[in-house]
Amino acid sequence: MITTQTADSVLKSYYLGVVGEQLDKSVNPLLAEIKKTTSDVWGKDVRKAVRFGVHGGIGAGTEDGELPKALSTGYAQFVAPLKNLYGTIEISDKAIRASENSEGAFVNLLNDEMDSLVRSSSFNFSRMLFGDGTGKLATISAAPSAGSNILNVDSTINLAEGMVVDVYTMDTLDVSGAVIATVDRAGNKITFEGNITGPTQSDTLFLQNSKDLEITGLKAIFEADELYGITREGKSWLTPYTKSSFGTMSEDALQEAIDGVEEYGGGKVNFIVCSRGVRRKLISALSSYRKMDPVELAGGYRALSFNGIPVVADRFCPKGTMYLLNTNDFGLHQLCDWQWLEGEDGRILKQVPGKPVYTATLVKYAELMCYRPVGQGMLKGITE
Repeated sequence: MITTQTADSVLKSYYLGVVGEQLDKSVNPLLAEIKKTTSDVWGKDVRKAVRFGVHGGIGAGTEDGELPKALSTGYAQFVAPLKNLYGTIEISDKAIRASENSEGAFVNLLNDEMDSLVRSSSFNFSRMLFGDGTGKLATISAAPSAGSNILNVDSTINLAEGMVVDVYTMDTLDVSGAVIATVDRAGNKITFEGNITGPTQSDTLFLQNSKDLEITGLKAIFEADELYGITREGKSWLTPYTKSSFGTMSEDALQEAIDGVEEYGGGKVNFIVCSRGVRRKLISALSSYRKMDPVELAGGYRALSFNGIPVVADRFCPKGTMYLLNTNDFGLHQLCDWQWLEGEDGRILKQVPGKPVYTATLVKYAELMCYRPVGQGMLKGITE
């Protein structure tokens, strides 16, 4: 007979490992390439000592002359708080009772919930990878009509039906926990469930309870004034290679940019991620005289390659943009791998107060770090 105790046991013994592996490897091809580590985690923070520059004690001289003066490589310490990443499933009491005499029906029920969790996580974690850590989803581009539940936004790329969002004016919360019912992607409009009051033009949408609490994504690594507690101004080793007006895509132009990144930062580009429009232009530029061979990536992904470097298109990459990365310079530092939140009684499934519904929540405390920002590159203004 299937009970909530049975469900708890199955979630712990089987689904934790399977879903944890999927969330680490199957959510996003870039995330799958980045190593996961528990090193450099101190309390609630990640503290990573990084080196920059070259060793100063190198030189040439005469047989009986002075030896080079020893000078160690420069060191800095990156510090960032661990971010709290959650994924929650919900199962109604009715669904559990309906399947209590059928193990197959119960397994199908859990499989469906886990698949939904992985899909939602894929959307949100991929979005975070390209963000700046603030959790900003979109900006309201026009003041809504009085009593209207329809909002015009600058972009719907980060929005999806069913998302629960907060609306802020600057740092003031205007609307909490609004549910997106529909997304008009062609018209850049969203419709909320029920009427809402408060939003005005230039207000900002954030994922529920997530403002300024998301992982440090590529936007922050390339554009933030401060990174991991260190002000970027005046520190060339903290400044990535950027080309802001790339223009028309071609093999020579792209290879020149890759060479520029490697000469600028002394690293090696091993992963390219771009918008889908940019990938189409790259394929078009090369298709008349050469082939972009497919390559296998971690997590079972397949991608085209440019001179042996995987090229992945991601919906969350800004239009006209391409990132030239060395994934060996990145690490997802975590306190532990995915775990179920357990109550004092050790139970995973918990009844929502006042409702015939049970929830279970996966959690990981982690932060993304780039140890050598100078070894990464960003190309903007690519003609799509």
